[in-house]
Amino acid sequence: MIKNSFWTISIYRTFKFFNSPFYNFKIPQILPLSFHGYLYLSLMDTVAIAATILVVLCFAQQLHGYGEKAERGVSVKKSDECDVFQGSWVYDESYPLYETSNCPFIEKQFDCLKNGRPDKHYLKYRWQPTACSNLTRFDGKDFLSRIRGKSIMYVGDSLSLNQWQSLTCMLHSAVPNAKYTTITVQGLSTFTFPEYNAKVMFSRNAFLVDLVSMPIGRVLKLDSIEGAQLWKGIDVLIFNTWHWWLHTGRKQPWDFIAEGNHTQPDMDRLVAYEKGLTTWVKWVDTNVDPSKTTVFFQGISPDHMNSSDWGEPNAKNCEGQTEPIGGANYPGGRHPAQLVVEKVLRTMSKPVYLLNITTLSQLRKDGHPSVFGHGGHRDMDCSHWCLAGVPDTWNQLLYAALTQN
Repeated sequence: MIKNSFWTISIYRTFKFFNSPFYNFKIPQILPLSFHGYLYLSLMDTVAIAATILVVLCFAQQLHGYGEKAERGVSVKKSDECDVFQGSWVYDESYPLYETSNCPFIEKQFDCLKNGRPDKHYLKYRWQPTACSNLTRFDGKDFLSRIRGKSIMYVGDSLSLNQWQSLTCMLHSAVPNAKYTTITVQGLSTFTFPEYNAKVMFSRNAFLVDLVSMPIGRVLKLDSIEGAQLWKGIDVLIFNTWHWWLHTGRKQPWDFIAEGNHTQPDMDRLVAYEKGLTTWVKWVDTNVDPSKTTVFFQGISPDHMNSSDWGEPNAKNCEGQTEPIGGANYPGGRHPAQLVVEKVLRTMSKPVYLLNITTLSQLRKDGHPSVFGHGGHRDMDCSHWCLAGVPDTWNQLLYAALTQN
């Protein structure tokens, strides 16, 4: 749509002239004109054509600008026609970006080396986009200078905890002598760098929508998002949800699912997921001021519980995996939840930036704790990620997005 009234009037006048009898005038056949008459009509033709060309060019420029705005509103994947989320993993001796031994606050479940993992090759892989130069190496000091006086909050399940712990390690390693404080109160963890007056927070919220206790039991309310009050006033928000939507049996965290006045024991999980995300979208569109808050949605973090997905049926799961899947494509195809995420984000009126980490993470069957997490052989973990590891790349892409925008 052309909003500028000047161009609207110009287009109207130009096309009115082209469709008028003057433009289709057959001068020699209908009316003899003086030299001045011919000159007048020739001048009119020239002006009309020039005006039309100018209008078309300006219209095209407006459409191009609109297209760029729409692209930025959905994703940060492209920069100078380069999709940073399409690529492959390459071995790099300069990795990892930090040593977990220098992060005294890291949780046991992510510290695979300390838990006895014998191989170290999984630490040495760097993400290389296919169609562009290397990603800018993460610069923790620069990151802190950019968020001076600001707050970042990860909102989601334990995969968000995974990414939050990664970023705090990356930043602490960059300024090891800088003082920091870390505190957790009622599901909100806050890591503060007083020198920079910067806060990096994690709010545990597995569904984004509300899970409440009622007389009938635990109810997942797909159209309620009261917990969002905590998100207001934050400068950068990174949302994630998916992992807990699939749990069944004793691990299922709800007894009923509710939408409006309708309550039922269960429903198709992808349908429920889409409904919950739609409620979150409405909240963002209603409450977020893009001039003050930047919103990211982390793509789906995949698990590697079924080795048939990557063409290695005898492996069973992620245990014993020491190398990424080669190439740029995951044999198992696109994750169904990622399709839902992309569908819902397209409906948003406010800009949201998709950290489309799904495919690059699918390629890292070697990156999970497996038996070297918090549970050992009693609890195979092919969902979370070792640190240092894959979440560092998620944060490197976050850093790239923040520096570009």
